[in-house]
Amino acid sequence: MKYNQVTIKDIAKELGISPSTVSRALKDHPDISVKTKKAVNELAEKLNYQPNVVALSLRQSKTNTIGVIIPELVHFFFSTVISGIEDVAYSAGYNIIITQSNESLQREILDIKALFNSRVDGMLISISRETTNFDHIESTLSRGVPMVFFDRVYDPAKNCTVIVDDKSGAKEATRHLIEQGCKRIAHLEGPPNLEITKQRLEGYMEAMAEANLPVDKDLIVTCSLGTIDEGKLAAKQLLELPNPPDGIFASSDPVAMGAIPAIKEKGLRIPEDVALIGFSNWFFSSMMDPPLSSVDQPGFEMGQEAARMLIDRIEKSAKASDDEVFPPETKILKTRLVVRQSSLRKGKKGKN
Repeated sequence: MKYNQVTIKDIAKELGISPSTVSRALKDHPDISVKTKKAVNELAEKLNYQPNVVALSLRQSKTNTIGVIIPELVHFFFSTVISGIEDVAYSAGYNIIITQSNESLQREILDIKALFNSRVDGMLISISRETTNFDHIESTLSRGVPMVFFDRVYDPAKNCTVIVDDKSGAKEATRHLIEQGCKRIAHLEGPPNLEITKQRLEGYMEAMAEANLPVDKDLIVTCSLGTIDEGKLAAKQLLELPNPPDGIFASSDPVAMGAIPAIKEKGLRIPEDVALIGFSNWFFSSMMDPPLSSVDQPGFEMGQEAARMLIDRIEKSAKASDDEVFPPETKILKTRLVVRQSSLRKGKKGKN
């Protein structure tokens, strides 16, 4: 008998008692004798019996399970977010189911359907870079499923969100390059449909305007995939311009990492000829040659805050009347500029 096929009926059959007796024994019902309880529990342990969570949820209308959808598991930032989610969820007695969209809208749609069919109590979602249609999300929200969006969010005016201050982080990064003496600063932006991309571009533009530096549209290159290869190609394109940049602010660390070999292959020095800074502070950023300056995002804290917010919604919804409506919440976390050798020129000051 396979352990995952063990049911209350199997235990009852082996002991020669009724399934209802087994059920009550497992629940420590006072009407069941100590001898029977002992026999049932020992056999249940021996056969590795596990309660049917789906069956229980049908009776209790609660699974104590949270669904999580992230764009990529391999992304260092999202792995730290998951750790934060787990930290809070497990402490609160919730299990989590993790899925990844692989930056695909269709996968995201399938993931939401799978989590809904698994009867999760709520979902934590960071949308894919392909997501421009939100019918699948609206449909699930209309069925009363609590959702909290993090990092890459959907309609924060109507939904609960946890984000970092992308605009402020981008502005600080660009200002740092200006303080290092950069005059022509390029920006390698991310997928245009994402709000984080728009906020980082806005921060870059504001810093340039405040320093009275012109923004050359030729210095803004879109990197929709956000990969190292794409960053390398974008940097090569910039360095072929008649008047190339002397500083580059990339919307993500992988894109910035791709720019490093492109700059070196052109025979230029980092940061003396081209100062470089990324966004996210990946684990590998400090291992680059030279070590990459970056805007650090508090991924672990984001996961914690998102999980707390969702669990709070779930618990409140369970006690609320059918017509009770909860206003959306937004939590904004601060970023931190981490200055390393890729942007810090001699004789100039930086901060960590």
